[in-house]
Amino acid sequence: MSLSNAKITFVGAGSMAEAIVRGLTSQKDADASRITMINRQDTERLQKLHESYGVSYVTELTDKDRVTSEADVVVVAFKPKDAIEGLKALAPLLNRSQLLVSVIAGLSIATIEAILGSAGQPIARTMPNTSSSIGLGATGISFSSQVTKEQQQLAIDMFASTGIVSVVEESKLDIVTGVSGSGPAYIYYMMEAMIEGGIRGGLSPEAARELTVQTVLGAANMVKLTGEEPADLRRKVTSPNGTTQAAIEMLDQYDFSSGVAKAVLRAAERAGELGEAITSQAAAVQSK
Repeated sequence: MSLSNAKITFVGAGSMAEAIVRGLTSQKDADASRITMINRQDTERLQKLHESYGVSYVTELTDKDRVTSEADVVVVAFKPKDAIEGLKALAPLLNRSQLLVSVIAGLSIATIEAILGSAGQPIARTMPNTSSSIGLGATGISFSSQVTKEQQQLAIDMFASTGIVSVVEESKLDIVTGVSGSGPAYIYYMMEAMIEGGIRGGLSPEAARELTVQTVLGAANMVKLTGEEPADLRRKVTSPNGTTQAAIEMLDQYDFSSGVAKAVLRAAERAGELGEAITSQAAAVQSK
């Protein structure tokens, strides 16, 4: 089985599901009709996705059950608050030849297994980011022991269609969340500040935005294309007693580097907290 002939059903049709669908349908050998979208009741959303990408959708309960049980890959893309209810509803429809792909933040493989009531389901747990929507995403992915090599490659290929994929131990997915899952927001936050600085210095909002966007784009590409370390590239830009050094010294006064590193670690910690909350809820439900 390959990505071009696998039947994929998305349970949940939010922004992350759309990002993955956009990547999948952009492949030259893509068959959008093999992708089916379902959600609770927002038919208008499903129609929009069908019009935009050519994917199929169903709205009747019997059809939802059918496309779920017949899929090679079932992608669960609903909100964390709906995880327990959603997975419980899926449990009787799944079989062990199917790959279950989770894009639910903080939800561990063990908790998914507990909710499903089975440790035999092949599961891929993923942590994509929002840049997946433009094909420049970064996704961390981990697999349960039941996932076959073929299924692993299928999952990797799915997310490679939206950017890069890094296969990691599941215990590292929370720090992946801190680095790349939440990471775009850190860059946007910095860009907001750069634009504000430009405006305060007399630039028009349009000029400040344009210069900031191109600067961030260029810097990211310099790191990627040269293969050099960011620290080395920073030093090359920073002439002794020059403008950049003065700016870096000001950032250091505000503990910029430490603040960003702490932000990454706090996001990872919060991902763990959210996962533990879902796990506790699931255990409470199971005990009833």
